[in-house]
Amino acid sequence: MTTNTYTVTGMTCAHCVGSVREEVSSIPGVTDVQVDLETGRVTVTSDDPIDVETIRASVDEAGYELAS
Repeated sequence: MTTNTYTVTGMTCAHCVGSVREEVSSIPGVTDVQVDLETGRVTVTSDDPIDVETIRASVDEAGYELAS
């Protein structure tokens, strides 16, 4: 199991949280996604390490941006 936390910018409501959670959860190997709207933090738990660019692409697909 691997857990990493990322910061996502642009989220403003519960719908934003749901969109990010749905997209990141669809990555193969991801077992849990926790999204904190107030801090913009997204914690991803997966079976194996997930490349940050894969996370970035999913967040982009949801309409938001992964902070550098």
